[in-house]
Amino acid sequence: MQETETELMLKGYGLTTAELFYHIPDYPHVLNTFIWQEYDLAPDHERLFDFIAFWHDEIEGPLHSVRFTHRKMISPGEWRNVVGEFHYH
Repeated sequence: MQETETELMLKGYGLTTAELFYHIPDYPHVLNTFIWQEYDLAPDHERLFDFIAFWHDEIEGPLHSVRFTHRKMISPGEWRNVVGEFHYH
């Protein structure tokens, strides 16, 4: 069973966004971009590097460069369970 985004974030995963610049096979002097997003663990970024390896092995357009950012949305210390409510009118 695949984990939800919230479960991944509570385990320390953050959203990794990568912009891949690659050469178009038919026009090698022209660069194009591809945006990739996935929840990944820093600093290893295993899923990002797996995707780059997949690109290298399976996609015809050779990579020129990759620019990425990683943002941890929440961490276990920032989450708390609310057990009551306070109504004010």
